[in-house]
Amino acid sequence: MIITLTVIAVIFSAYVLALRGRTNHPDINKLRNWHYAHRGLHGNGIPENSMAAFQKAVEKGYGVELDVHLLSDGNLAVIHDASLKRTANADIKIETLTTQQLQDYRLEETQEQIPTLRAVLDLVAGKVPMIIELKSEDDNYTALTEAASRMLAEYEGLYCIESFDPRCIRWLRKHQPHIIRGQLSYNSLRNGPAVSYWLRFLMTNLLSNFWNRPDFIAYCYSDRKRLSVHISRKLWKIQGVAWTLRAAGDFDNSVKENWIPIFEGFEP
Repeated sequence: MIITLTVIAVIFSAYVLALRGRTNHPDINKLRNWHYAHRGLHGNGIPENSMAAFQKAVEKGYGVELDVHLLSDGNLAVIHDASLKRTANADIKIETLTTQQLQDYRLEETQEQIPTLRAVLDLVAGKVPMIIELKSEDDNYTALTEAASRMLAEYEGLYCIESFDPRCIRWLRKHQPHIIRGQLSYNSLRNGPAVSYWLRFLMTNLLSNFWNRPDFIAYCYSDRKRLSVHISRKLWKIQGVAWTLRAAGDFDNSVKENWIPIFEGFEP
């Protein structure tokens, strides 16, 4: 009995220790007290992740959240899905395109084109902070993270980088530790990607924290009531980022719970 209890205590202690992050980044506090528009302030004819959506968010004084994919020529495009089917009605993957080819596609049947990250950086120009999500595909996480880091090296505004892929966050920890980094996650055990159960278990429970030491965890707000999330935030004091808030009540509750809010479909 004593041996069994000892083994359980050791395993639980290892589990708790694995959830630690980094809490001493000097700029993490600057990201707080901002409200972030998910894929820009879109809707009513303004496409998501478009220059118009980002311009509107900046004008309204909101931070922006955006998604970044690697193009075939090494440049970076701002778009959520790997496929253009939903956003541009084209059955093609963004990673196969070059920068020049982006102009051939229009977002949501408007005149808005798929922007490059450089164009968005020039637009935002430090006026509001940015949450930049890296969308890795086909194991291109190293090239993607390197490209984003190079482009952001001379950017003077406030930003952070997040990803569902812990390898992107690990790369930042190893090569660009000055960048604020965050691990994206949700309850993928319920409805997750087509990967092994154990990988989904690790990601759902934030067990990659020991490996990449994130400055924040960006967690699906409706999935937040999990022990790993509670330990990460309450014991280890890792900043939480709540995605994606589509109701005023959830937004207000997230702020009261000290989450950094990412909202969509309304203005807080």
